[in-house]
Amino acid sequence: MVPRSDAEDSLKSYDLNQGTVTSCGSLSMSKKTRVVIADDQYVARGFFEMYVKMSADYELVASFSSAEQAVDYCRREGADLVIMDVMMKQGLDGLTCAETIKNNDSSIRIILATSTAEYKWIDKAKEAGIESFWFKEYDDRSLLEVMDRTMKGESVYPGFRPDPMLGDVSKSALTERELEILRELTTNRSNEEIAEKYNISLFTVKRHIQNMLNKTGFSNRLELAVNAKALGLVVHDDDRTGNRG
Repeated sequence: MVPRSDAEDSLKSYDLNQGTVTSCGSLSMSKKTRVVIADDQYVARGFFEMYVKMSADYELVASFSSAEQAVDYCRREGADLVIMDVMMKQGLDGLTCAETIKNNDSSIRIILATSTAEYKWIDKAKEAGIESFWFKEYDDRSLLEVMDRTMKGESVYPGFRPDPMLGDVSKSALTERELEILRELTTNRSNEEIAEKYNISLFTVKRHIQNMLNKTGFSNRLELAVNAKALGLVVHDDDRTGNRG
């Protein structure tokens, strides 16, 4: 019987708070890029894991269902690359946790990803020093391409804004002010609350909502908001950060 090597004994995988961690022990000297994944959606997380495992250049060391677990792991064990979804159902969001990871160790490179069409996060990610940003549903580039370019020192950001349809028109047909108000509608804010937040009149809020109804063809503000949220056309910060009270 061939004796097990120390390296074989040190290789193990186990669940940690709904996450999977692979400890490489004496194989840590490998030149492969050590990757940590954080995505609360099981299918998407599995998709990310597959992309990492299909390349000989990458090694999956941990995969989590929350961004905070990734922060803790990177603080303890380190990593070369983190692939993290922006939105999380529980706990802190990916954008906030990505910034924390960078503050703890600026050498760790990060790719933020989202399945929504919300592009306002791009500027925030750049300001936080996040290397790359990838739209799952809208980017023609594969995740593996973004990973390779990111690890070569590039900052890979989309040169476009996702432009899905909302009723009869595309997102680009709505003005920035209309999009701001639409974000508020997706959280069931009243017209009065929206007017107060943006320091505009109640009449102006109603006019913007009516303009969006005229453009999209929806019959009322509820139908407009429900469809915008279901499509991920816009995302309110409360939904990103978990402040859903």
